[in-house]
Amino acid sequence: MEEIPSDPPIQQHSKKIRYSSGPFATLPSEIILEILLRLPIKSLLKFRCVSKSWLSLISSPQFIKTHLKNSTNDPNFTFHRIMFTITYPRFNLKDCSIRSLLYEPLTEAVTIRYPRKHPRRSVWVVGSCNGLICIAINEKNLFLWNPSVKKSKKLPDVDVPMGRGFYIVHGFGFDETTEDYKVVGIFCAFGKAGGCETMVKIYSLKTNSWRRIEDFKGGVPLDDSGMFAQGKLHWSASPGEGFSSAWDIVSLDLEREIYGMVEQPNYGEGNFTSVLGVLGECISVLCNYQKTRADVWVLKEYGVKESWTKVVSIPYIDDPGKYMYSIPLCILPNGEVLLALGSSIVVYNLKDNSFRFPKITNVNDFLGAITYVESLVSPDADGE
Repeated sequence: MEEIPSDPPIQQHSKKIRYSSGPFATLPSEIILEILLRLPIKSLLKFRCVSKSWLSLISSPQFIKTHLKNSTNDPNFTFHRIMFTITYPRFNLKDCSIRSLLYEPLTEAVTIRYPRKHPRRSVWVVGSCNGLICIAINEKNLFLWNPSVKKSKKLPDVDVPMGRGFYIVHGFGFDETTEDYKVVGIFCAFGKAGGCETMVKIYSLKTNSWRRIEDFKGGVPLDDSGMFAQGKLHWSASPGEGFSSAWDIVSLDLEREIYGMVEQPNYGEGNFTSVLGVLGECISVLCNYQKTRADVWVLKEYGVKESWTKVVSIPYIDDPGKYMYSIPLCILPNGEVLLALGSSIVVYNLKDNSFRFPKITNVNDFLGAITYVESLVSPDADGE
């Protein structure tokens, strides 16, 4: 997730704000502000009804940014959640608290009401950014959605003819310079001769419109969503049209709308499969070595090959079966790594090389899992 820049002080509406009766009937506004900035979204939504001044404060852009920054940087992941994509026996989305997974003996996954929900309509999570989630219903109907405040916005349809041999790759991110959320659609079509042609369009929440940009540069994008980090979207791409085992990382700067090629680290010897992802605020690559171990690499600085760092090497459990590890969902300060193994959630302790398996109810099988932070960010450009 994109780092939230420092904000100017939040405007105080009055020196004291009355909120209840009794000995604590009044408190300095600075103390009330500090309390509110530490509360979960569910409580803040209720407290907007306390008074007009509280509604104005909690709805202000500075408050929303500061609360988001505090929640994002919480080392205990108190306000972070995991969203599971379910495809069997019917399409669904469920989520649960990361903190509960880490520290409670049993965690309940809750079924979520999302836009255009229907058991026969496919749902795919494109990505998450600052508490907003981009989802695709039946692949082509896109929504920006904040499950914490239960608000969503349908994106305008994209006027691109689709035929045989056609597939779409999306990406979702935030342009910090213009403070604009953007969705990128890469429309790929294979011709009769086997060549691949692309058309790329970008959606701006501020303008609520799509426009065409330069075609995809960097080979053939693989059928997976773009990963957002440090102001750029990143896709895995085959350098040629034959989908060889070799692959590149192609980036798109959301501000300048310029493509780039990200140089990869020296993975070393051995046969492995790799997958692109995001860990914290950085692009990462997970390398699975024939189900013996998985190495996790993180890119902390662009343009310098040596900036890739191998942050953890995770051994496989005695009988890995047919499943492989996912990109870690998070790494805690104490060295614990939270990730998926097939349809199970695993916590690996780097310090003592141990594993534990958090128990989750209501999730028997899931196709994918992403993390998001609870926030007040609105899917509407005007913030209403």
